[in-house]
Amino acid sequence: MEYKKKFVAAVALKGAASFCFVAFGVLSGSLASDTLFVNRIVIGLVLGGVADILLNLRFVFETYGKKIFLVGILCFLSGHLLYLAALIPNCTSLLLCIAIGVALTVLVLIWLFSKITVSLTFKIFGVFYIGAIMLMNSIAVGVLTASPSTYSIVFVIGAIFFLVSDIVLILNTFGPKQRQSLRVTNLSLYYIGQLMIGLSLQFVR
Repeated sequence: MEYKKKFVAAVALKGAASFCFVAFGVLSGSLASDTLFVNRIVIGLVLGGVADILLNLRFVFETYGKKIFLVGILCFLSGHLLYLAALIPNCTSLLLCIAIGVALTVLVLIWLFSKITVSLTFKIFGVFYIGAIMLMNSIAVGVLTASPSTYSIVFVIGAIFFLVSDIVLILNTFGPKQRQSLRVTNLSLYYIGQLMIGLSLQFVR
């Protein structure tokens, strides 16, 4: 629908797709005893779904496109912070994971900013956003390393897919040329990532 420039239909379809991974997370976590952990992840999924819709609404309301995009990124950032809040209590090497996450954030941002052209506002948002998702990934790996389980393996896979999808999104949105193949890659990785994060709740005990 995006490719055909039917943006209202695209928003409706993305909303339906996002509802699926939110519902999947709710159902997967319904039997878990750690309700605080599950609630943080589920609310993070909800915020991701809202952000997903906002990122497409910028095509419907082009006049406010940049503002809508930034609000969408803010919702994604809030979701990542909730994922972090859920993971941190289970991380036994928090300082090391944070240090690794910060180092990787710097390297990824240096590379990204060499490939794209964005305003200062978007750069500031980008620093916090990429920083949050990179920290989420490094802490998720730390949890997996400290106590391997089906849950931690599935969550890490989802987190990595999410990270790569965001990098593809940034390159395709702010790079010199937008490509439909990259958009398909971005959305595919994103939905798989969110579904994996939702699925991980099925293995929380």
